[in-house]
Amino acid sequence: MRYKIPESVLVVIHTPDLQVLLIERADRPGFWQSVTGSLDAEDEPLAATAAREVAEETGIVASQHQLTDWQHTIDYEIYPQWRHRYAPGITRNTEHWFGLCVPEPLPVTLAPREHLQYAWLPWQDAAARCFSRSNAEAVRQLAWRAAAREDAGEVAR
Repeated sequence: MRYKIPESVLVVIHTPDLQVLLIERADRPGFWQSVTGSLDAEDEPLAATAAREVAEETGIVASQHQLTDWQHTIDYEIYPQWRHRYAPGITRNTEHWFGLCVPEPLPVTLAPREHLQYAWLPWQDAAARCFSRSNAEAVRQLAWRAAAREDAGEVAR
């Protein structure tokens, strides 16, 4: 068995008006999340991981949109039900956050073994629906980041 690398990305896919795409996990119905995934190789660039995971999980091609590395990293304990995917003794993961801005809610092609359904939601509703506290925080940061960009635009005028 090939073990997962305990370094991953989380990609908040959103529209300019802050509608957020969430997908429901097939292995845990009721668990909604943003796109996530581990590096395929130790030397895989994080942006490449983010783009690959977006394509695999949603069918969206990140290079056709605005992928932004948020330069934010968290370290968290891997849920016990998923630890078997990692080498023995691995209990923590480092996650890097990205945003992907698309012009409007796009149709999504789910990987049926990974996800059951998707929903585009206003950011507040998306944050409330995320099963992971860190994913909910990433969605809340999206709103903060958008407000900061608007403030910077007003100052630059």
